[in-house]
Formats: sequence, structure tokens, C-alpha cells
Amino acid sequence: MRHACLLILAVYVAFVDASELTFELPDNENQCFYEDLDQGAKFEMDFQVIVGGNYDVDCFVTDPMNNVLYQERKKQYDSFSHTTTTKGVYKVCFSNEFSTFSHKTVYLDFRTGEEIPLLPDMNRATALTQMESACMSIHEILKVVADSQTRYRLREALDRIRAEDLNERISYWSIGEAIILFVVSIGQVLMLKSFFSEKKIFLATST
Repeated sequence: MRHACLLILAVYVAFVDASELTFELPDNENQCFYEDLDQGAKFEMDFQVIVGGNYDVDCFVTDPMNNVLYQERKKQYDSFSHTTTTKGVYKVCFSNEFSTFSHKTVYLDFRTGEEIPLLPDMNRATALTQMESACMSIHEILKVVADSQTRYRLREALDRIRAEDLNERISYWSIGEAIILFVVSIGQVLMLKSFFSEKKIFLATST
């Protein structure tokens, strides 16, 4: 039964087209992605800025007729889903043109295709068998696990970048403190030497 469930899940995954990528978005630039979709196709996307500035970016989606389906400005993260009405190339663009020096790193998850029933006759009126119920449970658990792994990867990447940035700032601050202490120490030594020099000059004048 376990082998049958795994085979059905593998066949199901083949019907879902998903793309996950993390890309660099320099300041004063934009980047677009293109997808050729049929009429009536459903697509979903999730994005999140994981590095740079205030962790925000402009995003918009257009259809083959260049109609704007989605447009948001200075978003840290968001989700969007749409069912196409025309066949053609759909465009997803991210813009960092409002930023003059902040380099961004963006995560994008783009999925297309309807969720085909896990089992061919799952919509029948009769109750599911024990094997079918087990397959459904495994499928739902795997979906939760996949979503959790994605969230944890993004959180880990964001926390790691913040930790590296904090470590860099602490290093610079420590170097600055060391330089200040060195300068203050040299200044104190020179000041003490000047006191003794003035005393010698005063004694020599008195005699």
C-alpha cells in the first residue's frame, strides 16, 4: 500500500509546474520573468525581499495585452493568484528603481496548473478506501512540510544576513574603539611629558 501511495503522489506532482528562485535586484533597475500560459490556466506566485534596504520592492503582473493584473509598490512580501482569460505570455516584473543605493535580493515562487484530483475517481459518491485515505493524508502532510521548509529557508536566510550585518557593524565599532583608545593614550602620554618639560624649564629659569 505504501508503494502505491508514493506512486500516485509522484504522478500527481508531475501535473504541477512550480519554479522557485532567488535573484539579485540592483538599485535603479528592474527585472522581469515571462511565462507562456494557455487560456483558463491558473497561476499563483509568492515573493519576499530577503536582503537590502527596507526589504521592499515594486511588483506588477501584466497579461499578453499588457493589461495590469497586479501592481503593488514597496512591498516586503505578498501573494497573488489569477486564472488567465487569454492565451499568451504573462509577465512578472520587480522594480528597484526607487532605490538609489540599496541592493535587493528577492525570493520568487511561481506555480501554474490546477490541482488535479489525487485519485482518478476521488469525486465519486462512495467512501474512500483505507489506502485512498492514507494517500490523501500523506499528500496533505507533504504539502504542509514543503510550505514549512520554504518558510524556514527564508527565515534562516534573513536571520543569517542580519546576523552577518550585525557582526560587521560590531567589528567596525570595535576597530573604531581601539583606534580611539590608542589616540587617547598617545595624547595622555604627550600631555604628561609636556607637564614635566614645563617644570624643567621653570626650574632652569629660577636658578
